Amino acid sequence: MTFIIIIVLIVVLVVLAIVVNAYQQYKAKIDAERRAEVAKQRTIIDETENVLMATSQMPISQGLIKILLKRIQRALQVTHELNPNSPDIKQHLEDISARIKSMDIEPDNNNQFALPETDKMIIQYIQAVKKLRVMLRTERSKGKVDGSTYLEQDKILERLQLKVNVETLIRRGRGAQQTNMLGSARQYYEKAITALEAQTQPDEFVQSRMEWLNQQLKDIQENLKNANAQDRAKRREEERDELDELFAPKKKW
Repeated sequence: MTFIIIIVLIVVLVVLAIVVNAYQQYKAKIDAERRAEVAKQRTIIDETENVLMATSQMPISQGLIKILLKRIQRALQVTHELNPNSPDIKQHLEDISARIKSMDIEPDNNNQFALPETDKMIIQYIQAVKKLRVMLRTERSKGKVDGSTYLEQDKILERLQLKVNVETLIRRGRGAQQTNMLGSARQYYEKAITALEAQTQPDEFVQSRMEWLNQQLKDIQENLKNANAQDRAKRREEERDELDELFAPKKKW
């Protein structure tokens, strides 16, 4: 009888050890999944907030800013559910929610487009626009943005990206003109025209820039013709001087 009891106890202990081990593995798996989800939401929050900071000087709509804020809000809600005892997450969520509510009474963003001063800043500007378009597309794929809103906001960002590209080429073209590098200036202007011609629905910006660029190309072509004519006249004059010297009567000493 004692032997049977010992056997039963051993079996119970083995089963209990298996159950405890399985529970620990399950708990470790859940904790790992929770940490991974928190890290994922933290990445979404950080990326979106960084892009929001970069948009402070961009002429984008309050509607797009609201889309980004709601993206942060949803990520914070998930994080708060996973970490309900974190006061920092709760406060962050309350701040974002309050900001979204206040946007209903705030005026739209009226920032005018201004090309950044340095190439490094221009690159950062373009990168921010591209990230905005990716985030907008992601929110659309999740069903958080309706089709008409997506098309409207993406068109605004597409036009902004075009402006940065064209205005950068124009700035470089002007710089080349000022240093009399007319060939380089022409190449910059031609690239800008190619970008503008690719637009299927030209707006006022496209039309006005096309007119200006075509006029610049005409001026460059005229300047190049004048320069070539002056070079030819100079060469003829030099050749004439050489001939005059060659056939000049020899001096008698």
